[in-house]
Amino acid sequence: MLKVGDSIPDFSLESGTGETVVAPELRGTRWVIYFYPKDNTPGCTIETREFGKVMGELAERGVRVFGCSVGDVAAKTSFADSCGAPGLPLLADPDHAVAEAFGVWGVRKYAGQEYMGIARTTFLVDAEGLVERVWTEVKPEGHAAEVVVATAERG
Repeated sequence: MLKVGDSIPDFSLESGTGETVVAPELRGTRWVIYFYPKDNTPGCTIETREFGKVMGELAERGVRVFGCSVGDVAAKTSFADSCGAPGLPLLADPDHAVAEAFGVWGVRKYAGQEYMGIARTTFLVDAEGLVERVWTEVKPEGHAAEVVVATAERG
């Protein structure tokens, strides 16, 4: 998994908002990418709804926010809409290549079963494209507010 000080891997992903997000083009701005396991699940809905609510506050600080998970672009559009966050760019990583590059893809366990999936993790990235902060084992409720506080600490 990427750690504080690591360079963000280059990537280009489509979002449910219709834009293509290209990592090197984000240089010069701070940004957040939160990896969530699956669209339309309870925890992911809470997390996406909360990031949708703070997206404007983060933008006022010059911080962009992106969600990222497996699935296709159409699924990201409908999921953001269902969470009341229609402008929140949710990135489609159908082959989980970006999740792997960030180190958040691996064996997960739920209800006694093992499967491959995303570990709920958030990265705050500085204007030079370096990891500024990492949150692992994220609890969805209240997490977006934690990120807002962190962006003010170095803002």
